Amino acid sequence: MKALQWQGVNKLAVGEVPDPEIRNAGDIIVKVNRTVTCGSDLHLLGGYIPFMEKGDVLGHEFVGEVVETGPDVRNHQVGDQVVVSSFIACGKCWFCEQRLFSLCDNGNTNPAITETLWGQAPGGCFGYSHAMGGNPGSHAQWWAGPGRVYRGDRDGGAHSWPAVPLRPGQAAASPADRPAGGGPRRDSRLP
Repeated sequence: MKALQWQGVNKLAVGEVPDPEIRNAGDIIVKVNRTVTCGSDLHLLGGYIPFMEKGDVLGHEFVGEVVETGPDVRNHQVGDQVVVSSFIACGKCWFCEQRLFSLCDNGNTNPAITETLWGQAPGGCFGYSHAMGGNPGSHAQWWAGPGRVYRGDRDGGAHSWPAVPLRPGQAAASPADRPAGGGPRRDSRLP
C-alpha cells in the first residue's frame, strides 16, 4: 500500500509499505477515509522530536471504515465507521481505569526513551516516533491496531469530551489555536 513516509528532517515521500495485518486477537484493520496533519506532525517533520527513522509512517488523527477484525473484537464489525484515538491504551491498567489513556502503562513499547527524555513514560501513540512506540501512523491507505476505537466520523477530540471526568465546579479547555482544538470546541456541549 502507499503511505506518507518520513525520510529525514523536512523530507517526506510517498512510498510503498507492507499492507497491515491482524497481529493480536483484539486488532482491527481500518481503511483510512480521512486523515489530517496535526501541529505535532510538524514537530516530527522539523526534527524536533527524536527517534524518528527513515520510512516511518506519520499521522495520528483519522477516521475510516473497519475492513477486518481480530477474533476477540466484539465492539466493532466490518463496515463500521470509526474515529481512532492517537493514543494506544490497554484499557486495563490503573491509568486506563482512571480514563487517563494517554498515560497507559502498556501502550508504549519503548518507555525507557521517554522516561529518560521527559521524566515520565506516556502511553504509545500512532505515527509519533519510536519514543512513543514506533507504531505506523494514519497517512496511509490502511491502518491496523487495537480495536478500542470510537464509532462515528467526527474528530477524535470531539469524542474525547465524554471521557473528561468533570465534576461540578470544574472546567475543561481545548485551545482553538491548535490544529485539532477548534473542531472539538465548536462541536462539544459540556453539561
